[in-house]
Amino acid sequence: MTTPVRIALLGAGRIGRLHAELISRRVPGAALAGVFDLVDAAADEVAAEFGCRRYASAAEAHADPEADAVAICTSTDTHVDALVEAAAAGKPIFCEKPLSLDLAEVDRALAAVEAAGVPLLVGFNRRFDPSHAAVRRAVEDGSVGEVHLVRITSRDPAPPPLEYIRVSGGIFRDMTIHDFDMARFVTGSDVVEVHATGAVRVDPAIGEAGDLDTVVVVLTHADGTITTIDNSRRAVYGYDQRVEVFGSGGMAASDNPLVHTTTVRDADGARQATLPWFFIERYIPSYVAEWEAFVAMVRDGVPSPVDGRDGRAPLVMGLAALRSVAEGRPVRCEEIG
Repeated sequence: MTTPVRIALLGAGRIGRLHAELISRRVPGAALAGVFDLVDAAADEVAAEFGCRRYASAAEAHADPEADAVAICTSTDTHVDALVEAAAAGKPIFCEKPLSLDLAEVDRALAAVEAAGVPLLVGFNRRFDPSHAAVRRAVEDGSVGEVHLVRITSRDPAPPPLEYIRVSGGIFRDMTIHDFDMARFVTGSDVVEVHATGAVRVDPAIGEAGDLDTVVVVLTHADGTITTIDNSRRAVYGYDQRVEVFGSGGMAASDNPLVHTTTVRDADGARQATLPWFFIERYIPSYVAEWEAFVAMVRDGVPSPVDGRDGRAPLVMGLAALRSVAEGRPVRCEEIG
């Protein structure tokens, strides 16, 4: 049997715990070497549940000789320092998105990764969703012809807590950032201009916290493709994630899966199951595929499918969207950096 890739995990919160479970139980060729979290109880629980080492510090995790790689799943404000430290340790790195809310800090991290020559995979997991990936393949193989329009819908079932919204960096850098990445992914073309508008339609408290909860973004790509994105923080019917590419030869679209596929028909009409409630229910297969790609990157030396440039570009787009709303105009990405 092939020796598993042993991963040191930083972060034992909601997303870190999810990754711990996947690495330990669902990803062939992966194993959890150990875990660190600033909250001792959270790290203790993960270490006990999955039978791994409990690191006393992030530095200990980076230096662990039995860890082949590092997974950074801590809060966004800690990502850059962790990236720099992991790179200095010479470890391949998985890092959750966004790399940072600050572009200069992203560049500092990516410079350290490049200088160390270590591979980096940024956690834009939706690229690994089978349906979204099939849309990308339809573009690559020419099934849709020349791409003209892309439509992306992302609507959460409920807003996150206000405490989270206040530190999230705002909807464009927290929620829409996935859609910015998806626009580049499915088209294969960079974005050169961002025009965004938004409102507070779900909860006035979100506006009082300095954020928006309902936004529309129009992207212009380098190849002339136009992408529209719509986001809402509350869709009462469940987690709504759809992508459509329209081109000269046809269209390709990924729709929402249902909780199950049964349809009931009676005298009152037809009924189907609801949508998955949130991202954990919707995207488990994509997270597993993401980790399988990371294992292949570490073990076999294959190129990262989501590298530092892919991590940087959506932040540029998010910052451009913020400026667009503030100034009421389209913003060129080159204005941001």
